[in-house]
Amino acid sequence: MQYRKLGNSGAVVSSQTLGTMTFGAEADEATSFALMDDYVAAGGNLLDTADVYSAGTSEEIVGRWLKARPEAARQVMITTKGRFPMGTGPNEAGLSRRHLGQALDASLRRLGVDHIDLYQMHAFDALTPLEETLRFLDDAIRNGKIAYYGFSNFIGWQLTKAVFLARIGNLAPPITLQPHYNLLVRDIEHEIVPAALDASIGLLPWSPLGGGWLTGKYKRDELPTGATRLGENPNRGQESYGPRNSDERTWRIIGALEEASIALGKSMAQVALAWVADRPAVSSVILGARSRVQLADNLAAADLRLPAEIAERLTEASAPVQADYPYGKGGVNQRHRKIEGGR
Repeated sequence: MQYRKLGNSGAVVSSQTLGTMTFGAEADEATSFALMDDYVAAGGNLLDTADVYSAGTSEEIVGRWLKARPEAARQVMITTKGRFPMGTGPNEAGLSRRHLGQALDASLRRLGVDHIDLYQMHAFDALTPLEETLRFLDDAIRNGKIAYYGFSNFIGWQLTKAVFLARIGNLAPPITLQPHYNLLVRDIEHEIVPAALDASIGLLPWSPLGGGWLTGKYKRDELPTGATRLGENPNRGQESYGPRNSDERTWRIIGALEEASIALGKSMAQVALAWVADRPAVSSVILGARSRVQLADNLAAADLRLPAEIAERLTEASAPVQADYPYGKGGVNQRHRKIEGGR
């Protein structure tokens, strides 16, 4: 396992994070305990959960594991998230001081801990002033309830605004951003990655295997089936987490990934994970395993470094489709100039 700084903090995390969205849903408690045991045994030290995962059950399972494994609990960092509804009332969602105060206390109780290492805002809230959210988070740090905070699913201007407001308000700054990022989904490279690099914020990519598309499990002209994000509701799943079967770019990427897999003698999932782990600003990649076999395969990618020519081939094959302006060559040229002058 490799280790890296967690964004612009002094904390050190493993290059792979264990996501727990499956806990209490696709993985029962015994399986969930086994997954966490295997992950820690491999050197992993960051568990990612959220209050809405199985309506709090995921946090409860993690909490019982922490209580049963006190030695591991001292080494493992916990990140959870708040923002989405945990009830039906108008104040039971969002990033307001009221909702976050209740959500954070509830997460602490479910996890059975006195503080959370990294508390992440699960998504932007257009109804709450960002200043209100940042002041709550700064207070939570001062009160010892959280050590650090970050965001999930924010876009570039939202992240930059948060960094700016924290700076001028003399508030604790964000240290992480958790975006959807993989070989199939690279649009964050236009604005979000540059914003993260500018503020020294670490990325924690979720769905690095594209909902299973980058494992080789799906075939052209075949709808996904089974217990997957895509299989339960193919139309909704494809819109949310992966491309449609008719997307030729998808099959070009999968073809290049399969070739790299054969050349390296590694699984397609391992190659895809290694590619995203080496992207700029990435602190740790979130694994979403349902079984010990799946997790073992994913963990094997922790020490995999792709040869430059293979990484470049994958990067070229997965280049986002874009117009010439503002993110294509024309727009890029306008934003740069040669140090020696001239066109």
